[in-house]
Amino acid sequence: MLLPIYSYGQPVLKKMAEDITTDYPGIQELIENMWETMYHADGVGLAAPQVGKPIRLFVVDTIQIMEEGKETEGLKRVFINAHKVEEAGEPWTYEEGCLSIPDVRGDVDRPPQLRLRYLDEHFEEHEEVFTGINARVIQHEYDHIDGILFTEHLKPLKRRLVQRKLEDIKKGKVKVEYKMKFPLMR
Repeated sequence: MLLPIYSYGQPVLKKMAEDITTDYPGIQELIENMWETMYHADGVGLAAPQVGKPIRLFVVDTIQIMEEGKETEGLKRVFINAHKVEEAGEPWTYEEGCLSIPDVRGDVDRPPQLRLRYLDEHFEEHEEVFTGINARVIQHEYDHIDGILFTEHLKPLKRRLVQRKLEDIKKGKVKVEYKMKFPLMR
């Protein structure tokens, strides 16, 4: 089932998400719906707060953005109760966007390596190191479960330049090919 994606300005996007347990109601269905919603919106990652759930859950599929012949370097994974162990390396710049903030893109600096402790969809524990674009997409989604949006990482001038677009998004003045939920839509 396609879920509405919560837009910039929705309070759930600024909340620190909570860990969950195996008895969280409808968790497997939520995961399936998040995959379907993410693919429908042409995303590479989607966090539970983006569909209105303040829980530490996100899905990532970077296989679809890997160069031809390098798909095996990508990953498709569910992350539950993820917690950063450490980040390392000289930060690198990459242009990011977000399904909750359509039509806004900007350069974000992030470390190239991330060690993460998390549970998979079977609630089995993992600790793993991710690098490059995989690390970046995970860091972006991880920020969502910590209540941080990529726009907060933008340089001050760029942040000022996108402010009007952000206000328009809050009001629902944006065209997307997926269902969204806006905080100030009249």
